[in-house]
Amino acid sequence: MKTAVMFSGQGAQYVGMGKELYDEWACVRDTFQEAEDVLGFSVSRLCFEEEEKLGLTEYTQPAILTMSIAAYRVLLEHGFAPDMAAGLSLGEYSALVASGAISFSEAVSLVRKRGRFMSEAVPQGVGGMYAAIGVDSVQVEEACARAKEAGFVACSNYNAPGQTVFAGEKAAADAAAAIVKEMGAKMVVPLNVSGPFHTALLEPASRQLAKQLQSIKWNPMQIPVITNVTGEVIENKEDIADILVRQVMCPVKWESCVRTMARLGADTFVEVGPGKTLCGFVKRTVKGMTIVNVENHSSLEQALKLLK
Repeated sequence: MKTAVMFSGQGAQYVGMGKELYDEWACVRDTFQEAEDVLGFSVSRLCFEEEEKLGLTEYTQPAILTMSIAAYRVLLEHGFAPDMAAGLSLGEYSALVASGAISFSEAVSLVRKRGRFMSEAVPQGVGGMYAAIGVDSVQVEEACARAKEAGFVACSNYNAPGQTVFAGEKAAADAAAAIVKEMGAKMVVPLNVSGPFHTALLEPASRQLAKQLQSIKWNPMQIPVITNVTGEVIENKEDIADILVRQVMCPVKWESCVRTMARLGADTFVEVGPGKTLCGFVKRTVKGMTIVNVENHSSLEQALKLLK
């Protein structure tokens, strides 16, 4: 049995995430305190009480990272030792922490800045993101090409067969959504994020992030990390900074990440962090896998039983 750990991305957040684990486990409380020491505000209050603030990208990103690593540390206390790691968008930073490439405290500081850069790159309301369900990615790419008369729009997430996200300037994204519906999509869902992430519109955020990454000293990865940018394993620690710069404005190749993990022998996938969106993507992409998530007391218990 080989186990892949997967970390949730932005959009999975909800008020109360991590509260049950926080009340039960000292390592979770310590992780939240570590984040608070770095960031200078109460991450526990943010996660458990402050719904409006939790929806702001510069707060969402450190909140999800903190909750995800806190839950991961509970698993580690039970002897969990994954064979590989990946994370969706923001979740890639959690995967890098899990691999030992970067410390949690450095990562939580970095993603706060990343969130701010991303939200500043395209002002609120200027961009839009939609998930197209029930059509293939080639059709979504065609819809984006046809909608470009209205402005910039492109595919931003290749999540799973039959689930592709596209993003861009609002008028163009809306036009692409209408075209995808005409093509027979089962659903075209607007996403609750503040900008057209993982498109060329985020290039200003990439440039700002690049400056911050210059000061990070990367450690050797103790387990392979599969990156969204290529869908393949990051070969060298020296490549990490460049990958994270590109990741902000490149499409997320999550389906490829899942197929790579399966090719490397993973037959058990554990999603750590808020929600179980990634579990659904794995089910749609590869068959016959053991898939669990860990976000609260009941899901932790179930995961520990399966992992034994």
